[in-house]
Amino acid sequence: MPRQEGPLRVAVVGGGPGGLYAAALLKRLDPAREITVWERNAPDDTFGFGVVLSDETLGGIEHADPEVYRALQDEFVRWDDIQIVHRGRTLTSSGHGFAALGRRRLLELLHARCTDLGVRLRFRTEAPPAAELAATHDLVVAADGVHSRTREQHADVFRPTIAPHLCRYIWLAADFALDAFRFEIAETEHGVMQLHAYPYARPSPDLPQALDSARAGETPSPSTRPFGPQNISGSSTVIVEMREEVWHAAGFHELDEQQSAERCAKIFAETLGGRPLRGNNSAWTAFRTVVNEHWSHGRTVLLGDAAHTAHFSIGSGTKLAVEDALALAACVEEQPTLDEALAAYEAERRPVVESTQRAAAASLRWFEDLARTLDQPPRQFAFNLLTRSRRVTHANLRLRDPHFTDTVERDFGCPPGTPPMFTPFRLRDLTLRNRVVVSPMDMYVAEDGVPGDFHLVHLGARALGGAGLVMTEMVCVSPEGRITPGCTGLWTDEQAAAWTRVADFVHAQAPGTALGVQLGHSGRKGSTKRMWEGIDQPLPAGNWPLAAASPLPYRPGINQTPHALDRAGLAAVREDFAAAARRAARSGFDLLELHCAHGYLLSGFLSPLTNHRTDAYGGPVENRLRFPLEVFDAIREVWPDDRPMTVRISATDWADGGNGPEDAVAIARAFAAHGADAIDVSTGQVVPEERPEYGRSYQTPYADLIRNTVGVPVIAVGAISSWDDVNSLLLAGRADLCALARPHLYDPHWTLHAAAEQEYTGPAAPWPDPYKAGSRRPPTGRTDAPKPRLSLTPRP
Repeated sequence: MPRQEGPLRVAVVGGGPGGLYAAALLKRLDPAREITVWERNAPDDTFGFGVVLSDETLGGIEHADPEVYRALQDEFVRWDDIQIVHRGRTLTSSGHGFAALGRRRLLELLHARCTDLGVRLRFRTEAPPAAELAATHDLVVAADGVHSRTREQHADVFRPTIAPHLCRYIWLAADFALDAFRFEIAETEHGVMQLHAYPYARPSPDLPQALDSARAGETPSPSTRPFGPQNISGSSTVIVEMREEVWHAAGFHELDEQQSAERCAKIFAETLGGRPLRGNNSAWTAFRTVVNEHWSHGRTVLLGDAAHTAHFSIGSGTKLAVEDALALAACVEEQPTLDEALAAYEAERRPVVESTQRAAAASLRWFEDLARTLDQPPRQFAFNLLTRSRRVTHANLRLRDPHFTDTVERDFGCPPGTPPMFTPFRLRDLTLRNRVVVSPMDMYVAEDGVPGDFHLVHLGARALGGAGLVMTEMVCVSPEGRITPGCTGLWTDEQAAAWTRVADFVHAQAPGTALGVQLGHSGRKGSTKRMWEGIDQPLPAGNWPLAAASPLPYRPGINQTPHALDRAGLAAVREDFAAAARRAARSGFDLLELHCAHGYLLSGFLSPLTNHRTDAYGGPVENRLRFPLEVFDAIREVWPDDRPMTVRISATDWADGGNGPEDAVAIARAFAAHGADAIDVSTGQVVPEERPEYGRSYQTPYADLIRNTVGVPVIAVGAISSWDDVNSLLLAGRADLCALARPHLYDPHWTLHAAAEQEYTGPAAPWPDPYKAGSRRPPTGRTDAPKPRLSLTPRP
């Protein structure tokens, strides 16, 4: 829609921080605008207690509205430490730089700013429906919270998805100021409970006088209680959280607000020092993640929790709402039309919000699954908690608190000056010199299954690049088991001889690098074009028959229907695997991995989405495991006993009715019981209708689950792209090895460069003699830091 002639008329639905700040900024930028905020509650009504804002958010506020920034600066409580209380031990990490203030005080400041600017505030007034407001206003800002009526009234356009989660939590307060952000873990007879607490109001500067008055029975004066009648000693937000089943078992569902506060105060008496807790219309609730496909509808735009939510454990709700307000005001000012402004606002904010939601989801799930990490060594547990969202990393924490990080590294077994990724790891008689794995990557350039010069150079380059273990692509065990005509194989002695050439080069020219082979069979995903010719597309000619657990095409109407393997077919495939393993052993491979992931043949047996058999190989997970385990056992029988075997699995199918975390644990446990030395934990690619939750390190929580539930070593994969991620995952105890694929396509010497960037020169990453002159990181050109995005100048 075109920009209206004259000043905008703006309606803001909801008087929380986001709505108020959007109103203030829009008015400040053009004082002629008519802006009204509807808030159904009274001015001093609020839920919760303290709010946390990051330095990044404060920087945006400083540039957009210095007056609000100065007011906030006067109110903030700042602290640097995070304390973690676990099994009677308190561990402290410093250098984190938080800032918080009372939510009520934040609203008072924003009320005052809006009033000074001429924004009309209508309290105790329900806003008219957004459609009605849009008929009389140029812009309707729906900042009406997680239960947004606006969003629900136009759900057909916004298309929200609201996902509940597994924990219950309650917001409470303590009338004293903690000196750190504090996590305390309580292991009760009913289950694990956790406390998140932080200060949001400083003790009164007249505290001695106030205490004397309190002892004399006098009511503290307003100057000694700026945040409430009981807060002469400051105030702290206290959130208590536990899984739903623990909440029920402990009887919290039968308690009112006061009883819940009293019970929580007893459970977490150490943190509270025996002091009480109080509520503020506090109720136990389950967090809900809100996602909307669209954020605007005509003149109406969603902001803050109405548009998106992120779990409180990363302190992002108010932060995101305030940043939304900054971006919305800037886009309205910059764009020629409101349509373009709302599109620009969503385009700018959505990637930031999605990144925050991914971090929040990782943090949320970490706390949901807290019980499985409790047996970790104390400092590793603390490091795991601090890095749970993936936003705080090993390198970041080393900058913040090098002493704490040093102690965690020593506990892990890092020699001085050695990053975690450059510590050795042993599987049977094979000792890997570091924890980096070049993940299997299909190249599709073989002739009749024979690896050629390309494979020699490709794998040889990555072996020279310093990784502890270099894996081949999936090597097929039969001509019918290929994915494409360009796949490598090990069904002939000619192929084995070509692989011997590769193995000899790696062992001679990159001593200390292990070479692993991944054996697999394409199953129903075979007889297709090479990836760059049309992934998963059938060949125009020369197709071969496919075999699978059940006669289900990968994509009906596109891919051919496989035949279901009968007893004779199962036996033949089993022997194909064993014969390929014998050749692999003779070729000189140091490790063998069985491919049971990504919808290929053995994965097809494991997933209920692709295994519809009614015989002994179908049905419950123990039956679906039967044939993959038979293949594993057949290989283990012929594979040298001193050489390790790993198994790659898809830990989730990312699809309704498919395998999920419980199945992954059962599958991993079964392979471990049969002698698997490690589980390579991937996900998905089983059915085309999957819905993966992509993002940085998005598959690693499944490796974490299996490692800390089954107790078997794991290889983590999935968008691990930096050496900082590798160090963080290892040090937190979420993985034993990290496999990287695309980073090694981008940089064959990824591991050596990671060593150079960390100034590591030890035995875990030796540079080949001809390359030593390049072992120092070359200098780069100067780049200027970007200016703040939201520097707003009001109109004259």
